[in-house]
Amino acid sequence: MPERLPPDSPFNETSDPLTPDNLERVDSGEIQQIMSRFDRESAYRVLTGYRGLIIASVCVLFSLLQLYSTWYIIPSTHMRPLHLSIVVMLSYLLYPARRAGRKDRLPWYDVALALLSLGLFLFPVVYFNQLVRQNSYPLYQYLVAGLAILLLMEACRRVVGLPIVIIASLFVLVAFLGRSMPGFLGNRGFNLMQIIRHLFYTQEGVFGVPVGASSTFIFLFILFGAFLEKTGVGEFFIDLSNAIAGKQRGGPAKVAVITSALEGTVSGSSVANTVGSGSFTIPMMKRLGYRAEFAAAVEAAASTGGQIMPPVMGAAAFLMAESVGVSYSVVVKAAIIPALLYFAGIYIVTDLEAKKQGLKGLEKDKMPRLLQVLRERGHLILPLVAIILVLGAGYTPSVAALIGIAIAVLGGYLRTLVDLAFAALKSRPLLPVVRQSKGMRPRQYLEALEAGARSILGVALACGVAGIIAGMITLTGIGLKMGSGLTSLAGGSLLLLLIFTMFSSILLGMGVPTTANYLITSTIMAPVVARALMTGLPEVYGALQAAGPALAILPAHLFTFYFGIIADITPPVALAAMAGAAIAKSNPLRTGVEATRLAIAAFLVPYIFVYSPQMLMLNAQWHEVALIALTALIGMFGVGMAVEKYWESRLNLLQQLMALAGGLMLIIPGLVTDAAGFSLIALVVIWQKVQNRQAAAQPRPHPN
Repeated sequence: MPERLPPDSPFNETSDPLTPDNLERVDSGEIQQIMSRFDRESAYRVLTGYRGLIIASVCVLFSLLQLYSTWYIIPSTHMRPLHLSIVVMLSYLLYPARRAGRKDRLPWYDVALALLSLGLFLFPVVYFNQLVRQNSYPLYQYLVAGLAILLLMEACRRVVGLPIVIIASLFVLVAFLGRSMPGFLGNRGFNLMQIIRHLFYTQEGVFGVPVGASSTFIFLFILFGAFLEKTGVGEFFIDLSNAIAGKQRGGPAKVAVITSALEGTVSGSSVANTVGSGSFTIPMMKRLGYRAEFAAAVEAAASTGGQIMPPVMGAAAFLMAESVGVSYSVVVKAAIIPALLYFAGIYIVTDLEAKKQGLKGLEKDKMPRLLQVLRERGHLILPLVAIILVLGAGYTPSVAALIGIAIAVLGGYLRTLVDLAFAALKSRPLLPVVRQSKGMRPRQYLEALEAGARSILGVALACGVAGIIAGMITLTGIGLKMGSGLTSLAGGSLLLLLIFTMFSSILLGMGVPTTANYLITSTIMAPVVARALMTGLPEVYGALQAAGPALAILPAHLFTFYFGIIADITPPVALAAMAGAAIAKSNPLRTGVEATRLAIAAFLVPYIFVYSPQMLMLNAQWHEVALIALTALIGMFGVGMAVEKYWESRLNLLQQLMALAGGLMLIIPGLVTDAAGFSLIALVVIWQKVQNRQAAAQPRPHPN
């Protein structure tokens, strides 16, 4: 979800979350410290007085400009630089040069850099007609472009982090030192002016497709998330999850899984998810009896899964649709089954852990009632339902986001009208209903507009710097050479190439936010995987290409994206696991290892869907999809038993291997593998029952 506004923002209105009395939360000050430590985008300045008011006003005006551009289309040649100019300016105003720098002051030099950035990025807009007519560029225009690129990279370093900036810089060096580069990195080489011109004065560099997506529907969906948060949907998700699973065996862990899955539908940060819902779920899991490492790992793994959960997928779904060349609905459909398997795997393991430890659920009478939660706040989920229906009807993501925003705004007022009608029918006073109106207050509109503008900064900066990477790849043509180099290294083995890609994607994704993560992994690694799949599985991917050339590329993008995302829980960096460990006061490394074990589906499922794209609902019939989903779900039960080494009692080594093999066979689509997998899991279940019955029948030694 979009970030919360700082406590003293001029447009911020604080209110206590609606939670049952027995629910614990980490202190808000500690939450902010954890966020600032592990989520770079949360380490922003908190300014008061006229400075804070000016910045908040600029954010609101920026959001209004973006809304204006959806009705009155601004050409991409103008909108992309305009979008990035405001983003870079706000980044210097809101983020200090050092993460540990003071957050209560705004140095004069950052104001100067902000204004300089605004002017430099507006240059191609103001002088557009002149630039398109001229054949050569004078020196000052190269200086303008070069300085703008440097300011973009510094802003990205402040807001997003150093990894993506280092990668972009290395690709620039590859282009500049092309003749001296070894192996597949070698190219004819380009001088500095050629590189600058390609990156700034064309739409194949900084102002490429990623920034185009950021300046249109990505911003709208982030703004939608900001409005949705102001309606109180976060607390609704927590209460709904408690009503569904709180009283079950190991309730808080299951609440963490369900809440993270729900929040993942509109969320954009693994760390923010972990800290946001983990401040409630982790203390509850510990109080119930879960180990601190396990409690933190459950929340971190579930929150990381939010980034692969449709319909938003941390904004990567929109970028993926643009990059691959398919409709947004195709990406959403493709991601559904893998995401559900991921959360099912974590849910099953948490249930088996609770069963093994003999952990009970929370007290039933202290949990919110499901029907009551739905009756009082069920309207909060209508915007999400509307977006899914609108997208399914074939409308564009921009239209869907606008409709979602409208319903988020109007839903509370409509609910108040319904309450007024019922009060009138029952002859109850109407004034209390009006005073407790569920509609948004005027201040909350400003808060949402400000939060939307703040939340786009990291996404847009990552898109701009990713454009540098993409621009250097297209300029030098090293993309094909990289694919050939990795294929040679793998000895022509598709499986070995996929394993190399997995490790490369995890490495590239370490410490990188979701959007930047996808942009890096898809730009560098996805083309390599796509070509390898076409060569290694010609029958499968030939049929996909015949159905639509872009469909054959989508599995490769999802493969690299999944492994880039789970870098958030894979040691040694594992930012989401580290954030969870900070809340649980657990060992960070052990928490990361535990989270990796819980997220076993994320390591298995990508291999399966690249070999069997039917799992992604690509070129498959509905009955095939239904069978795949059902058998894969049973398969995750088998894998969960193997990971946890438990069902009704501890599994021995042979039972564990049988459960793992059966689970994997069921996850792999195919009647033969399904039958074999089901038989193996059934044997383990029967074996366990007979074993436990015999153990229960044996007489216990009589105490002396």
